[in-house]
Amino acid sequence: MIAPDTKAVLFAAGLMFLYALLLGTLKYRQMAASPEGRAHPYTDTAHRAALLYAFAIGLVAAFVQFSGFSQLVDLLAAGALVVFFTAAVVGYNVQGLRKQTDNQFRDGDEPPGLHGFMWVLMAAEIGGLLVLLAGFVDGQIL
Repeated sequence: MIAPDTKAVLFAAGLMFLYALLLGTLKYRQMAASPEGRAHPYTDTAHRAALLYAFAIGLVAAFVQFSGFSQLVDLLAAGALVVFFTAAVVGYNVQGLRKQTDNQFRDGDEPPGLHGFMWVLMAAEIGGLLVLLAGFVDGQIL
């Protein structure tokens, strides 16, 4: 039987995969409308990131299922990963729709707080995975 926390994470993986498929539609529309036949770089990045994150969240679900930690700890750790994966894809998606830049860091015109957000994102994603790996080791190896 699949644990409730694992079901929630797998559902999140399915939603991210659906988002990736919808972004593929946007990418196609931008390609079809472009004289060069290319989507905006951030739309392309959003599409690829969503595809990769969907499968990454599926991997996270496996760590959740086999963790020796409580469901609450696993959900908080997995939730941090899912929230920040989603925030990254949404950010790329917005940049692709705006079509104002192909690198929001290069132009010196980045949104306020972007660098701080990136540090929090890295801490949440790495920290969340470390917790899930420790739970996996606790539940399956020790």
